[in-house]
Amino acid sequence: MRTAVYAGSFDPPTNGHLWMIERGLELFDTLYVAIGSNPSKKYTFDVTTRIEMLRAALPQKNNLIITKFDNKFLVDFARMVDAHYILRGIRSSSDYEYERVMRQINGDMASEISTTFLMPPRNISELSSSMIKGLIGPDGWRDIVSQYVPEPVMEKLAELHVAK
Repeated sequence: MRTAVYAGSFDPPTNGHLWMIERGLELFDTLYVAIGSNPSKKYTFDVTTRIEMLRAALPQKNNLIITKFDNKFLVDFARMVDAHYILRGIRSSSDYEYERVMRQINGDMASEISTTFLMPPRNISELSSSMIKGLIGPDGWRDIVSQYVPEPVMEKLAELHVAK
């Protein structure tokens, strides 16, 4: 069994994340989508809401497990779920440099776990959760943002904006 972990904050999930997950499901027998917590980050959505958004945006599949992990290195979480692969996306040269370094550090900590990199297609290669959050607010934001996030995420973003 080829098991992989695709980890991130998913705050909020984007169409780029969904593309990575769909490709990961094609490549691996089991894919864990794991929401990690970074104490230095301020999140828009709590982890439960991020899990709910991912579940609502993705078809239910036996080989897809959406979960979270706290206070662990990613390789330790991968070991815990018996994954031998980490799936990562590279959108730009700056992503490449960051991911290259992380791959080396992860390899130092767990040489038995390989990192697989995917490059999304051009139409979603610039997507990031931060970019999405930065588009919210001005007149017409819903039309713009709805192009980049799945419908369940758009609904949560709209609810959040109305609540402010």
